[in-house]
Amino acid sequence: MSLPADYHMHTPLCRHASGEPVDYARRAVELGLTEIGFSDHSPMRRDDFDNWRMRADQLDEYVAKVRLAQKTFPQLTIRLALEVDYLPGHEDWIRQLAARHPWDYFIGSVHYVSESWDIDNPAKLSEWKKRDAFEVWQIYFERLTLATESKLFDIIGHSDLPKKFGIRPAQDCTPLYKNFLAAAAKAGCAIELNTAGLRKDCKEIYPSREILQLAFENHVPITFGSDAHAPEEVGLNFTEAIALARSVGYAETCRFNQRQRESVWL
Repeated sequence: MSLPADYHMHTPLCRHASGEPVDYARRAVELGLTEIGFSDHSPMRRDDFDNWRMRADQLDEYVAKVRLAQKTFPQLTIRLALEVDYLPGHEDWIRQLAARHPWDYFIGSVHYVSESWDIDNPAKLSEWKKRDAFEVWQIYFERLTLATESKLFDIIGHSDLPKKFGIRPAQDCTPLYKNFLAAAAKAGCAIELNTAGLRKDCKEIYPSREILQLAFENHVPITFGSDAHAPEEVGLNFTEAIALARSVGYAETCRFNQRQRESVWL
């Protein structure tokens, strides 16, 4: 079985990953992948915003590392991308980033439900005890919907990230999912099947089957990503992700080149 492109991979510049892009590319070739994409955490307007992303002055270095991997492994299609945090009011900064290099795609992600709380940060796990779980999920999906409506992104990353630590609200979140996916359909924005969830406390691919089923019903396109932070994580659990996608009805995935989408058979 041929594997779809792995579009979510990081580099040491984000300060919490190991291995250079050439190492990830080498692993991809070993696995038989024909296409990958690097989408490391983009800089923020302030370098001291947090400690898990590249600095603004490292953006050109990041591009050079990806270009080296492209040159070293010409038999492998390697896309240049970023995972960009969406925060309301930061839209102009994202547009500035988009103009810096000829990116193939942007993954839009929400990690912050406030200026100071990144909900997936293990160092801030205690913050969950101070908040109602449904309130957090509600704010999160409201921001994810705004990110989608902004049309600044080609793919939305790990769309139910709040489940990372296994904390789920008792209330039904289906209306939140439907609102987000309607926005994705309208914007022509894809969502990813991110296998990193299987390596977290939630032990579940992002997004859940429920969300993915709704995405299929809304004709929202999909991509695949390992969210690799080390070369050995490239393409990890893609067999399970493909099975999940097919089980809800997907027969196609998509590829990006210069921010143009193309559908391919899964």
